[in-house]
Amino acid sequence: MKTRCAWCGADPLYVAYHDSEWGTPCHDDRHLFEMLILEGAQAGLSWLTILKKRDNYRKAFDHFAVDKVAAYGEADLRRLLADPGIVRNRLKIEAAIRNARGVLALRDEFGTLDAFLWRFVDGVPVRNAWRTLAEVPARTAQSDALSRELRRRGFNFVGSTICYAFMQAVGMVNDHTVDCFRYGER
Repeated sequence: MKTRCAWCGADPLYVAYHDSEWGTPCHDDRHLFEMLILEGAQAGLSWLTILKKRDNYRKAFDHFAVDKVAAYGEADLRRLLADPGIVRNRLKIEAAIRNARGVLALRDEFGTLDAFLWRFVDGVPVRNAWRTLAEVPARTAQSDALSRELRRRGFNFVGSTICYAFMQAVGMVNDHTVDCFRYGER
């Protein structure tokens, strides 16, 4: 039996996410945008709730094509607010659209969302060596800096804790505990 990070438990969806995605360095702009939106949607909820709704989010948000989401108007907002397959929180949905527009501005300035984001870790994943889940911080100096910069640029639902969870998810940070079978992979 493989030893995994304690947070993933035994739910098959969580286990699959942990084993194949969480902590894997990502440089794909579409996936980075997806994870930024999903981490914001998760605020106040469990990540498992969002994972269960992930396919619905992909359909509702045009598979996270940032150009399409950035062009959403009032009709799209009403459609999303009526969609039972996603978290129907007006502020979170409006933030997703606003953040898509912010990503377009970042692309204009940095070329890619990837180039903007990965500079907060000097282009290399931060490798921590936590023994227990209790040691893993909720935020770091890097997530504080990322959060500040995103908010300065008009992004919402990008507090430092959300940014740190995002950084963990997309592999900017390796926070697999040292006993986890995935720890040594990256």
